Amino acid sequence: MSTAMTIRLDPELEERLNRLAQSTHRSKAILAAEAVRDFVELSEWQMQEIKNGIKEADEGDFATEQAVRKTLTRWGANAG
Repeated sequence: MSTAMTIRLDPELEERLNRLAQSTHRSKAILAAEAVRDFVELSEWQMQEIKNGIKEADEGDFATEQAVRKTLTRWGANAG
């Protein structure tokens, strides 16, 4: 089961969506629903990762200075 909703798009984005729908032979509604689903899933994942990071920080679970230096060196950055 699904529900309907109305969204407002600026004209340029609507035209791009129209072209994508035509080229993929899919409806604008299906493409929009997929985009919303992807956005929600990504946002949920980000929020959970932030919460996990805060929990780790509250528990004092940080990278050691040695681990940070090793990572920066691997990236070619000046580690201090």
